[in-house]
Amino acid sequence: MTAVQPRPGDRVGIYACGPTVYGRIHVGNARPYVVFSLLKRLFVHEGYNVTFVTNITDVNDKIYAAAQTAGVPSERLAEDMIEAYVADTDRLGLGRPDHEPLASATIPEIVELIEMLIEGGHAYAVQGDVYFSVRSYPEYGELSHRDLDELDQGEGVEGAERKRDPADFALWKAQKPGEDTAWDAPWGRGRPGWHIECSAMAEKLLGVGFEIHGGGVDLIFPHHENEAAQTRAARRAPLARLWVHNGMIRLAEEKMSKSVGNIFLLHQALDAHGRDALIMYFCASDYRKPVEFDDERLEVARAGVERIREAARRLVRGPSPDWSAPLHQRFFDALADDFKTPEALAAAFDWVREANRAPAGSGDADLRDMLSVLGLENLLDIADAEAPAEVQELLQAREAARAARDYAEADRLRDEIRTHGWEVRDGPDGPELLQA
Repeated sequence: MTAVQPRPGDRVGIYACGPTVYGRIHVGNARPYVVFSLLKRLFVHEGYNVTFVTNITDVNDKIYAAAQTAGVPSERLAEDMIEAYVADTDRLGLGRPDHEPLASATIPEIVELIEMLIEGGHAYAVQGDVYFSVRSYPEYGELSHRDLDELDQGEGVEGAERKRDPADFALWKAQKPGEDTAWDAPWGRGRPGWHIECSAMAEKLLGVGFEIHGGGVDLIFPHHENEAAQTRAARRAPLARLWVHNGMIRLAEEKMSKSVGNIFLLHQALDAHGRDALIMYFCASDYRKPVEFDDERLEVARAGVERIREAARRLVRGPSPDWSAPLHQRFFDALADDFKTPEALAAAFDWVREANRAPAGSGDADLRDMLSVLGLENLLDIADAEAPAEVQELLQAREAARAARDYAEADRLRDEIRTHGWEVRDGPDGPELLQA
């Protein structure tokens, strides 16, 4: 955080690359949403005026292909997947970004940016396509540190015969058969390339030179490299001052990816593990590093959630005791040092340990302040929560199944209770319902 220099008025702009909506998002897609939502919370806590933008790519080759497979218009598929994306990420309970621009709603700004690149000699039109001339920008590669002569833009053979240089990348693509959504532009009817969409959406809402541009480490090249190059070439100013990348979520030691097929959809993860355990899972690892999505880590996360809930039963609303201040400071020092959430969590759990040693009735103000930045302050409200009647009925049915030794049915009912946002804890005094 110390590397960020806010603009006048303590303004901080954060832009995080969002999903391409050709299917429901998986846990790996959710990591940047969580990381940068929590980063906004930290800046707000520290008194900054934050604008957080997460785009939605609703114009893309993958959307056309998925729509054709499903037999629906691409616009309809994108709308359905946007609705699912909002519903799934709402369940994370972190609030919405301040702006969620659509690529399809930013076409005029995209066209204007491409026109400027052509006028400046950084792009060229050919047969309805427009390409960025990579060699026209001497600083190309400064973000990813790639060798220009060994670049692969990931565009396959598409347009290869029309490019002046194999390293050039598409800014605009002429409409092809089967592509049912397109727009008119000076060089022909078509639609934008992926990279120019984000440059235009970010600039439209945050201007150039905003503070933080984020996304997964897999976007460094070509996506972020191309964003940085085309904006600086057009505007003679950097798109963002600081580029921040989160590590990948891995399943069976491979990057979680729709193209690989090893995905765990976010809504499935929320159903299976609950919102609080999932947020705890994300916070328990360094955002820059890859992390496995496995039962061991999720069980540790669930145990951490339960540990805080147990402590909440001994706490009261009000000022914290004197021993709290150093731990509170340690928590925020960890977040100020490159957003080290695992170290911050360690300080929070040390606070919990001290509270468990202290007489019951300690004030929770400092712990609540800490957990609010991580989106987990609701864990302290467990004493006020009461399960709805339908969940109580499911618990009774589970107990009846256990009494009849039908453990498969008992497990099924426990899982169904979890889908309602509650966990069953079996103790010496019988089962207890806790918010998940």
